[in-house]
Amino acid sequence: MNLLLLNVIILVYLLATLYLGYRGWKSTKDSEGYLVAGRETHPYIMAMSYGATFISTSAIVGFGGTAGLFGMGLLWLTLLNIFVGIFLAFIVYGKRTRKIGHNLNAMTFPELLGKRFDSKFIQYFSGLVIFFGMPLYASVVLIGAARFMETTLAIDFDVALLIYSVIIAAYVVWGGLRGVMYTDAMQGTIMFVGMAFLLIMTYTHLGGITVAHQALTDMAHLVPAKLAAQGHTGWTSMPTFGSTWWWTLVSTVVMGVGIGVLAMPQLVVRFMTVKSNKELNRGVLIGGIFILMMTGVAFVVGALSNVFFYQTQGNISLNIAKGNADSIIPIFINAATPEWFVYLFMLTLLAAAMSTSSSQFHAQGSAIGRDIYESFTKRKGGESILVTRIGILVAVVIAVALGYMLPENIIARGTAIFFGLCAAAFLPMYTCALYWKGATRNGAIAGLVTGTLVTVFWYLFIHKAEAVPLGICKMLLGRDVLITQMPWPVVDPMMIALPLSFLITIVVSMMTKKMNEKTLEECFKGIK
Repeated sequence: MNLLLLNVIILVYLLATLYLGYRGWKSTKDSEGYLVAGRETHPYIMAMSYGATFISTSAIVGFGGTAGLFGMGLLWLTLLNIFVGIFLAFIVYGKRTRKIGHNLNAMTFPELLGKRFDSKFIQYFSGLVIFFGMPLYASVVLIGAARFMETTLAIDFDVALLIYSVIIAAYVVWGGLRGVMYTDAMQGTIMFVGMAFLLIMTYTHLGGITVAHQALTDMAHLVPAKLAAQGHTGWTSMPTFGSTWWWTLVSTVVMGVGIGVLAMPQLVVRFMTVKSNKELNRGVLIGGIFILMMTGVAFVVGALSNVFFYQTQGNISLNIAKGNADSIIPIFINAATPEWFVYLFMLTLLAAAMSTSSSQFHAQGSAIGRDIYESFTKRKGGESILVTRIGILVAVVIAVALGYMLPENIIARGTAIFFGLCAAAFLPMYTCALYWKGATRNGAIAGLVTGTLVTVFWYLFIHKAEAVPLGICKMLLGRDVLITQMPWPVVDPMMIALPLSFLITIVVSMMTKKMNEKTLEECFKGIK
């Protein structure tokens, strides 16, 4: 495929993306249209937008590369993604979120929580957590797309990052959530096709399913000594129970992302864009199949890349990628697939990155405009939308700046950090908001603050992967981490902060003044 044809394909894709953003802008007349897409979204568009927002380059490039390091154990994350991220999210959380959101006329996740507990503090504090916590996640998504463009098109990483970000900013700022969801649906469809091709081509290249997996099993003796000492036992088996490798895989990668998805602001708001529960029921099957194809394929291919590289170059994936797991998938695609597929897959990654990035920037802008600015000034309407648009631009600038600064091997870790933070800060309050009328304003605030502060403290002073590079613990206390006894330095913050936040929310709620009955009636109107 010559360069001219490639440029034409990319141009057509970008024009289609901008056109859908334009459609979103033309059909957006007010705040409800800009923030929750008018609450009349088609189930296919909602489900594909949810899935495409959920799955990004961080899942395909970052976690796919991580599977090249950890192996098939990452498929536990796929199981959690489908059961928790789709089934529980849509049926258990989504239906009540939609109804209560409609009852309270909430247009953002923080606004839903704030109105449910009649607390402006909850709304703007949650908005601050989103605006300041999400840039790391947003930047790693940008990095994933730019890395593949760098590898495939042989263009400078900094240039790729800048061009990509400007395009996203253009259609998110003007199109609002409706424009974002229209483009998400198109991008999700492209992603599905691209990943289906990748799975078929990988197994064909390696001699079939059975042969490929047996070859990977037989490579267990090639695990580097350093990794084996940490509990790595091979690419088709779980790490040694309780080892550093086991804690990292289970607590940070699988549990952190698998549970955190329930409280992701840019995903929760999707439930408030449909008019009835029928759309959510229909979305479960669409979303489940989509997530299976996205994460399942990425993790299987990432692990099997070891077989390809060993058979063709006599080495494992991590060594071929020179220690950078984020480069494993791009290198594998360029080495193992035909030129035409490389370009198709680049389009897949662009779609994956754009769909997630656009939703991230929209969520950050909404946090500034709706949840923080309106909470403090009481001003709404066009002025609030203007502040939201400015917030989106600021979010893009921050994410791009971080993209230039962050180190290698950051994509999967950056994603897990934000998912874990959302789980600890929001999930206890969110769950109680939907299902426990006895939850109080003070209980929700106590849980929100506890989950947030414990997570930040654990990352700064105890979790070795972040505490050592940041160096704050070393500067203040003269030691790398506060607790050196295993397994604490490798236990993910969410494993501590989430149950503690749940406990604090429940205990404080039981000890403080109950919510006003009129407020509760308004929230739960129409819910049996």
